[in-house]
Amino acid sequence: MQSEETGRPQADQPQADNVSPAEIARFAALAETWWDPAGPMRALHRMNGIRVEWALARFRERCGGRALRVLDVGCGAGLAAEALAGAGHDVTGLDASEAVLTAARRHAEGRNLSLRYRLGSLARLGADGEMFDAITAFEVIEHVPEPRRFLAEIAARLAPGGVLVLSTLNRTKRSLLFGKFAAEYVLGWVPPGTHDWRRFLTPAEIEDGLGAAGLGLFDLAGMSFDPLRQRFRLSRDVAINYLLAAWKPAPPPAPSP
Repeated sequence: MQSEETGRPQADQPQADNVSPAEIARFAALAETWWDPAGPMRALHRMNGIRVEWALARFRERCGGRALRVLDVGCGAGLAAEALAGAGHDVTGLDASEAVLTAARRHAEGRNLSLRYRLGSLARLGADGEMFDAITAFEVIEHVPEPRRFLAEIAARLAPGGVLVLSTLNRTKRSLLFGKFAAEYVLGWVPPGTHDWRRFLTPAEIEDGLGAAGLGLFDLAGMSFDPLRQRFRLSRDVAINYLLAAWKPAPPPAPSP
């Protein structure tokens, strides 16, 4: 929708939220089967344990063993958000799809977790001025219209000394073959058309965006699929799937009077 006066997108439209209506609709259509480990989100089920455990270890490394206020951006139906809350953290799941959040709330009912879900975007969340000790964004950045802006919006919601953990796909020939075509059209791990390989980001590109947002990269790991055990494992190979951790430096203490 455009302003009749300027012809530019109005501020309350998807462009202002840095979300894609087409992507929201694609994932909303999968809401009812999101928690089926043999369903269209089975790849996320297979990698969820390893990515959550890796994130928890990075939280402990930078923030100690205390319970953290965690924001899970693009939480979907709550695979990671529930696991993070189950580990003792106070979790807010943020997603732009009401359909997937309905599935998330339904699955979390009666679990006595410190977990809540919010509909919206980082841009709208920013209007509240709310800050978090840790932020996760699993398989999200490759779906947003403006990845660098996405990292800046995360940095604005991350408290000083806080940690960001994200996972995504690298843009390599191997990821085109295995992460795109094999996963979607041969193995059927995700529905065809889920990913646009041209929107995959290299670790160097994300690190550059992190630096521009005032965050510092401190860890990087690959996730490789183990066909014998039918699950993902950590590896040094970041050519297809990878995890990345960054932190927001705390300001130096004020000088003594």
